[in-house]
Amino acid sequence: MTLNRALAWPVIRHTLLLLGAVVMLLPFIWMISTASKPQTEIFTTDVHLIPHTFALWDNLKTAFGKADLVRFLINGVIVTAAIFVLQVMVALPAAYALAKLRFVGRDVLFALVLFCILIPPQATAIPVFLLLHHLGILDTYAALVVPFTISAFGIFLMRQFFKTVPDDLIDAARMDGISEFGIVWRVMLPTAIPALTAFGIFSVVAHWNDYFWPLIVLTSEHLRTPPLGVAAFRNEEAGTNYGPLMAAAIVIIAPLVVAFLLAQRRFIEGITLTGIK
Repeated sequence: MTLNRALAWPVIRHTLLLLGAVVMLLPFIWMISTASKPQTEIFTTDVHLIPHTFALWDNLKTAFGKADLVRFLINGVIVTAAIFVLQVMVALPAAYALAKLRFVGRDVLFALVLFCILIPPQATAIPVFLLLHHLGILDTYAALVVPFTISAFGIFLMRQFFKTVPDDLIDAARMDGISEFGIVWRVMLPTAIPALTAFGIFSVVAHWNDYFWPLIVLTSEHLRTPPLGVAAFRNEEAGTNYGPLMAAAIVIIAPLVVAFLLAQRRFIEGITLTGIK
């Protein structure tokens, strides 16, 4: 009886995981199916995933012809890369100070960091927008990058990882005459690659998919990010052409999927290590 239960539990567990995976992947499966259908098959009462006429290539050509997807992808890479680099430049020294340096008010500052994580970006959108307006940098790359250069979540994540780094390693670096900033970039940075990879996935996905903020601060079409590019296919008067819309969505999502598949081992390792004391 005990043996049967031991054999049944892995089957139940994997069945539940498989069902959960199907639920999570169903929107992507439907997206690929819709992108592969002609318009006549999309608006039918006959629901089928496999198209009768494969039209993915035609929908892709229509998508690239209707919107400058290449430009939108380049904008997405520029914005997300700039945000991530600046966030790392701020988060690493701040996390090191909160994790390894002893000074008055350290715990209070860390509590403020945790509090900042709870504040949604929509709550500060209006004052930040007014600040950028007074600075005269609306409708520029700077308007997309500057508000996100400090990541409270990044500081928290890196601080948790730095807590796992032995103090002996830092003391040895100090004995070699390395400054505190030198320790951050020459000692802590190489050890923090798994945590940086995990944070990079979170940061890139969040800002690559951000629709709210670029919609507010941009008016020029050549500065549009990928989510705004997809919105260009909406047409409330003539009806949305869902085939090219889903094809464009595939093009925009593909870099994120590839990046995650390449970095998933480091991502899991980083998330695991940040929880170890």
